[in-house]
Amino acid sequence: MRPLTEAETRAVFEKLGRYIGENIQLLVDRPDGTYCFRLHRDRVYYLSEKLLKVATSIPRDNLVSLGTCFGKFTKTQKFRLSVTALDFLAPYAKYKVWVKPGSEQSFLYGNHVLKSGLGRITENTAQYQGVVVYSMADVPLGFGVAAKSTQECRKVDPMAIVVFHQADVGEYVRSEDTLT
Repeated sequence: MRPLTEAETRAVFEKLGRYIGENIQLLVDRPDGTYCFRLHRDRVYYLSEKLLKVATSIPRDNLVSLGTCFGKFTKTQKFRLSVTALDFLAPYAKYKVWVKPGSEQSFLYGNHVLKSGLGRITENTAQYQGVVVYSMADVPLGFGVAAKSTQECRKVDPMAIVVFHQADVGEYVRSEDTLT
């Protein structure tokens, strides 16, 4: 487990910035202590510095995971955000989308959000902006990328895609073997 390099930190923060903007600072300096990001086997983990100090006594070969996995680096060194980061992204999300109850199941199966399933959307959401997807009961379901801006969503036909699916809580069931 090692600290992120400058390029890796930039890639992680750019991806997080799409969803929570300048609220990244709130992830690192929390009231309950200081948190940091560490890399272990191409996966980025978010953990407290207290936990990090305790983990130094464990050999790297024996360490499977530590803290919360925020995502992983692909072989081309692009950072891919994981659904396990949703609980930390949701409270700080700048742009949100709420889906109707009938579309929740479709989104949780890995499909995009259609205009017919869109309940609400945050004002001034730009096209290709990272959004957190909520149920109408304000339960975070996942995250994606806005396919249309807020203004375009009002005019588009009901079968058009408004949010591209990226990750959802249904992945816990679909990919339970690969999530760490």
